[in-house]
Amino acid sequence: MQKTIHWFSKNHVTANFVMLLVLVAGFTTWFKLKKEVFPNISLDAVMIQVPFPNATPEEVEDGILLPLEDAISDVDGIKRVTSTAAESMGAVTVEVATGYDVREVMSDLKTKVDAITNFPEKAEKATLEEARIDIQVMSIAVSADVDEMTLREIGEIVRDGLLDYKPSPPPEGFAGAKEKLMRMLRGTAKISKATLTAVRPYEISIEVSEETLRSHQLSLQEVADAVRRTSLDLPSGSIRTSAGEVVIRAKGKRYTTKEFEDIVITTQPDGSQLLLRDVASVVDGFEDVDISSRFDGRRTVLVNVYRTGEQDTLLIAGGVRDYIENIAPGQLPEGVKIELWNDASKLLDGRLSLLIRNGSTGLVFVFIVLALFLRPSLAFLVALGIPVSFAGGIWLMPELGVSINMISLFAFILVLGIVVDDAIIVGENVYRRIQRGEHPREASWRGTHEVGTVVIFGVLTTVAAFTPMLGLSGVSGKIWPNIPLIVIPVLLFSLLQSKLVLPAHLALLKPHSTDPNVGFIFRLQRKVAGGLELFVEHVYRPALLRCLRHRYTVWATFIAMLMIVVGLVMGKWVPFEFMPKVEGDVVTAKLEMPVGVPFNTTEAEIMRMEKAAKTVGARHKDIHGNPVSVHILASAGTQPFQTGFGVGRVPLGSNIGEVTVELSAAADRSISADAFIVEWRQEIGLIPGVVELSFRQETGAGGNAIDIEISGRDRVMLENAAKHITDQIAGYSGVKDISTDNRKGKRELVFEEISPAGKAMGFRLQSVAQQIRQSFYGEEVQRIQRGRDELKVMVRYPAAERRSIENLEDVRLRSVSGEVVPLGEVARSRPERGPASIHRVDRKRAIKISADVDRSRANANEVVDRFNREVLESLSSQFPGVSWDYLGEQKDQKDSMSEMSTKFIFALLGIYILMAIPLKSYIQPIIVMTVIPFGIVGAVVGHIVMGMDLSIMSMCGIIALAGVVVNDSLVLVEYVNRHRKEEGTLIEAVRNAGAVRFRPILLTSLTTFAGLMPMLVETDMQARFLIPMAVSLGFGILFATTITLVLVPSVYMMMEDMKGLFRKMR
Repeated sequence: MQKTIHWFSKNHVTANFVMLLVLVAGFTTWFKLKKEVFPNISLDAVMIQVPFPNATPEEVEDGILLPLEDAISDVDGIKRVTSTAAESMGAVTVEVATGYDVREVMSDLKTKVDAITNFPEKAEKATLEEARIDIQVMSIAVSADVDEMTLREIGEIVRDGLLDYKPSPPPEGFAGAKEKLMRMLRGTAKISKATLTAVRPYEISIEVSEETLRSHQLSLQEVADAVRRTSLDLPSGSIRTSAGEVVIRAKGKRYTTKEFEDIVITTQPDGSQLLLRDVASVVDGFEDVDISSRFDGRRTVLVNVYRTGEQDTLLIAGGVRDYIENIAPGQLPEGVKIELWNDASKLLDGRLSLLIRNGSTGLVFVFIVLALFLRPSLAFLVALGIPVSFAGGIWLMPELGVSINMISLFAFILVLGIVVDDAIIVGENVYRRIQRGEHPREASWRGTHEVGTVVIFGVLTTVAAFTPMLGLSGVSGKIWPNIPLIVIPVLLFSLLQSKLVLPAHLALLKPHSTDPNVGFIFRLQRKVAGGLELFVEHVYRPALLRCLRHRYTVWATFIAMLMIVVGLVMGKWVPFEFMPKVEGDVVTAKLEMPVGVPFNTTEAEIMRMEKAAKTVGARHKDIHGNPVSVHILASAGTQPFQTGFGVGRVPLGSNIGEVTVELSAAADRSISADAFIVEWRQEIGLIPGVVELSFRQETGAGGNAIDIEISGRDRVMLENAAKHITDQIAGYSGVKDISTDNRKGKRELVFEEISPAGKAMGFRLQSVAQQIRQSFYGEEVQRIQRGRDELKVMVRYPAAERRSIENLEDVRLRSVSGEVVPLGEVARSRPERGPASIHRVDRKRAIKISADVDRSRANANEVVDRFNREVLESLSSQFPGVSWDYLGEQKDQKDSMSEMSTKFIFALLGIYILMAIPLKSYIQPIIVMTVIPFGIVGAVVGHIVMGMDLSIMSMCGIIALAGVVVNDSLVLVEYVNRHRKEEGTLIEAVRNAGAVRFRPILLTSLTTFAGLMPMLVETDMQARFLIPMAVSLGFGILFATTITLVLVPSVYMMMEDMKGLFRKMR
């Protein structure tokens, strides 16, 4: 290594080319990286869905879920299986165990699922897909004063226009040349996924009344069979002629109303034909579900635009805006209004600007600190390592699978002050040699080599400290790796730069000069440097000597401080909250009425909620004098926003709805999102018969504060346990929005017995059920593709004959002999009410209980801790066979904290080993590592000073702190080891080591804090998610400086005392 450093110090051209290569590579890579708000999350799960049209949840459980669970039970790599039976759909989510490939497990699952032969006859084909969270870029609200069909067609024009979008040609001149260059660097927008939401699916309904069927002596089955026989495309082989092969096929598939109406149902002996139009009405419309959606009070269709794969959020957003401004006006009729909604690119752009601004300011602060204590030219050369190291980290981002997002950008800010630590140690050591009269060419490589070993291992200890964030499970485990995957490469490039490039630049410095005729900046720097030297000689040296002489008192004092801080944390004086509270700009109210309630009732309540939101919004103004409610999206029959970022389909039902309000920017309004929710809830008032009315602000948190899942085989015992939990949790202060998925479903009429007369006529339960299903749900005769949409073609009774119980009594059944008899004479029914849905976990019934906590009245973790002790720990004894577990935020917290704690222990072991190597001692690494717990004291004190709760982000900062704080201690201890023989006494050697290393230790701490300072004082609400980590690292570093300069020398002397004692005992 010495020869390499020496060679580079004499060949600055080579060093500059190495530096230029890294800078250019990083610069060009930056433009090609995808940009997103948060990292894309892979859920390591497989979703299996089986539609079972018109089936009840209990029928879905028996016919779909049980066979599925049984079939896949022996597949390797399964961690957990959760199943849900809802009306008309069965869904199974298979979580894949760590270490198994999701695609391989999915292939094994598909083999098992395809082999199932006992699914119900009317169940559709099972589909398997890897569970992913679709990343929505924005929504487009398309509004017009037209009917539902026309509005949907306009929405399709917008959707298809986006999918076919091609960028507008760049303008002429300089602006055009600039645009061409940016397109060459970044690429062009390609929109791959855009979907319509809050719309009813298309359907063609062939409706035949019972009276018409009887008058023509027909059945619904005969009508359905006639449509199937006629409307088809069928390959019929080929003829191989001498002129070539001729393909034969039948082509008769119908697509339009007129084509269906022309289908022949029967042909009479006289040759006359009975056409479909003679017996049925063909309705080309929508499926028989109820959905309405309004945007700012106008009927609307939403077009959701998503980012897929490696696509760039900002590029896609730019493409959407280009389409709306320049292309859509020429495609759409007059009177259509298009507005952007839920635009993630604005949030991303704002956060990128925020972090880049903080990073740039931090960089200036770091340079100022360096320039004040070192020669300005030396400060510049040390600071030059920052862009070089950052460029190296950016260069490797694609290979490591890291994008430009809020977390990765924060990682750059986090490492901003740390990255120059090794360069400071090298530069300061070289500068000290130059000050002693050594020529820069000699000082550059000798000084670099002198501290080479401790610099290498110092960087490696910092790298080791960030490793616990790698390989965590859960959603958090997909986010945290973005920090070490940025920090570690940046640190390694900084090590390369400080070893090869920096010595070449330092060799070009001018020799030390005491010439007083220098500029103002140099005079200021000399005064600061001289002042620091006076402080070290006249304040620090005497103080350190007293501390060394009273080392046990010093040790006891620091231990007392540590115990006080630990007591504050353990006693909840410094509360812990898993995710830091971040102010949101979007609030959502989710409504659920009893299953089976008329759609008009739900729609009326949604309109009332919408009006209440508008009233509260108008009551409060932003700084521009406008209402704080910017846009309001109100949906009945669906919940497109609340579930738009999850996995699976958007829920539908006449009993559900939601209202979502976009507020003005947090910095521009006088009311917080939480306060808005409180007023909104009061304005809505009581909703008669409501099952659930919950509110939340979208801030990227892990879900409800409390999500509990209980499971067991005894259904009655399980329901009693669920009621016990909901009753108990309601008594805790601050708990709100309690809900459970154990709800009654729609009223049912169950046919289970055939009358003796019916049996005599040959009726069986299967044939009765089949004919009732055809009459009310309908018989699916075919599916056709129309554009990008697939349509069902159904044969059934008209809507007017499917609206009441009396209609059911009027149903006529056809026996095998052709007799037509009333349903009441054939089968008996009884009323029943099953569950709205059925949830299962690992082949057992399960119930979910959710609740949120009002953070202004209670701490979520404290509520959960109490609830654990007082209720959950005794649940299994009160309700035998019932087990429980947390989901959502609490489960993520439990898993993340447990895994991170285990990995932190291994990281500490790694740090110990990495320090033992250069120190050549088993004991001295312990001296260095004493700084770690006291650094944590500084982090906790920092949270108290800043008025913040501890959070998972704080813990990440503390883990990173462990590696950073030991670096200075390592340099100090290594210096004592190297020079103790040169000094007269050990105490003098330790004292001189503290004085000599004072400046680099102070500089490394100040630069780290300076790099984080803009983030620490940031007032933007969106920065609050990341500030706790900066607080832990920044304040921990400052406090650790005192530890390094005072406690570490004292502990060193204490260890020497112990060595002497052991020698005497021998």
